[in-house]
Amino acid sequence: MNKLIQNEMMKLIAKKRLVVIALIIGVLVVLFTYAQYKDVQRERDKLGTNDWRTILQQQIVDTTNRLSSSRLSDEWRQELQISLQQKQYYLDHDINPAEPGAPTFIRIFLENAIDLFIPLMVMVIASDIVSSEHSIGTVKLLLTRPVRRWKVLMSKYISLCLAISLIIAIAGLLSFLISGLVFGYKGWNAPIITGFHVTGSGLNTSDVKLLDLWKFLMMDFGLVWFVAIVVGTLAFMLSVLIRSTAAGMGVMLAALISGAILNNMVSSWESAKYFFMVNLRLTDYMQGNPPPIEGMTLSFSLMVLFVWWAASLAVSFLVFTKKDVF
Repeated sequence: MNKLIQNEMMKLIAKKRLVVIALIIGVLVVLFTYAQYKDVQRERDKLGTNDWRTILQQQIVDTTNRLSSSRLSDEWRQELQISLQQKQYYLDHDINPAEPGAPTFIRIFLENAIDLFIPLMVMVIASDIVSSEHSIGTVKLLLTRPVRRWKVLMSKYISLCLAISLIIAIAGLLSFLISGLVFGYKGWNAPIITGFHVTGSGLNTSDVKLLDLWKFLMMDFGLVWFVAIVVGTLAFMLSVLIRSTAAGMGVMLAALISGAILNNMVSSWESAKYFFMVNLRLTDYMQGNPPPIEGMTLSFSLMVLFVWWAASLAVSFLVFTKKDVF
């Protein structure tokens, strides 16, 4: 098994896709860092100060003014009200929700990349890990070895999981190194609040906890990794079922993009909460943001994603070990 995994990892490295993914992440981090810097500069020029309390107070005023508009939808009004309550909670407890520094940038980057960017990078690796063997005709040679089919597929899946872990690590490392040049590398022990719960009556703060930012980041990385594994396993299944890499990537791309759209449109479609793409933004629960559908919780989304992961993995092994190769 170890030799099979080593062989699969050598294939991934030879294709240089990990290098391409690292370059893409690096470029995006540079752009995102610049955007954050300009945003901070704009706030400073607008208010004439770097004091986070003044900035937060102005954000509260702006949000309150937006709530006075009669053109807001009920869903958007609820999100603004919850955001307003969170900002007020931070201000009342004298806690800066955006302590400047690379660790804060990493947190913001992960929270924005969890449902689309990271899954897309994972999809690039996972979508052809099996189907490419059919495309170039090496699958017959691979299966003529005196090794059981499930071991061959398991070696590919373990290699995929290792590649996914490497992608997450690259994203975190590049975010830290590049953003730190602009915002500094301090802030690991900055306080951050988690435990907000959205209820029908508003924001529940009874379970709020104060954590060091590095502990919060560990949880964020864990959630991002889990989402990446689930998406990678789904793409892995399509790679087994569909011999065309382009077709498999097209299906996953359509699913991920539709998920980004559905998150803003499914509040009244309760059964949509069982779709995997509606449950990808796990970090929103850490921030206390309202779920796409009322009643969804972190444990519910984790369970839904776990079921999709288990079903995809089972189908992959069942089909690969049974289907004819020609």
